[in-house]
Amino acid sequence: MPADTYRTVAGRASAGFEVRGSEFVGHVSPAETVEAAEAFVAEVEREYDDATHNVPAYRVRADPLREYANDDGEPSGSAGKPALNVLQGEAVENVACVVTRYYGGTNLGYGGLVRAYSRATSEALEAARIVEERPHVRLSITVEYDDSGTVRGIIESSGNAFDAAYGERASFEVRVPIEEADELRDRLRSATSGRAEIE
Repeated sequence: MPADTYRTVAGRASAGFEVRGSEFVGHVSPAETVEAAEAFVAEVEREYDDATHNVPAYRVRADPLREYANDDGEPSGSAGKPALNVLQGEAVENVACVVTRYYGGTNLGYGGLVRAYSRATSEALEAARIVEERPHVRLSITVEYDDSGTVRGIIESSGNAFDAAYGERASFEVRVPIEEADELRDRLRSATSGRAEIE
């Protein structure tokens, strides 16, 4: 695997199962920033606010790599760390995970919890599909309407995902692999004689 690629998940997914009356549901999502990871954790906590525990773990490519896990009231080291260990073991990055547990009345013991939280994380990752990804950067491009057709054409021909908004001026948000970003900036500046504002 080239050094500039990394493993992450293709999209969001959940997977659930039951162990001795307790229900476990693993949820995973791609997350390119710590803020995105924390927003996903908060979203799952809101959606499953009736659960006994919502255990978060994430790994986000930053400088340095940010890793986080929390047991959310489970015995120390029995929930968040096992979930994070699975993310580490699969070498996935830019991934957030939350394992939801509905307590079923039977204590599973420390080892049982470790196995259940690990399994929920593994099964959610499997459901989400692990893919290889290249590091990306987001470009914000703002132009007058006269240049918007040209700019849109260049972005479309680059094959990168983008969002367009048309207000007083046209603006585009483009997600570009880091190694292609400079070339795209140059093409846009050259095609608009430097009129495109690129951040």
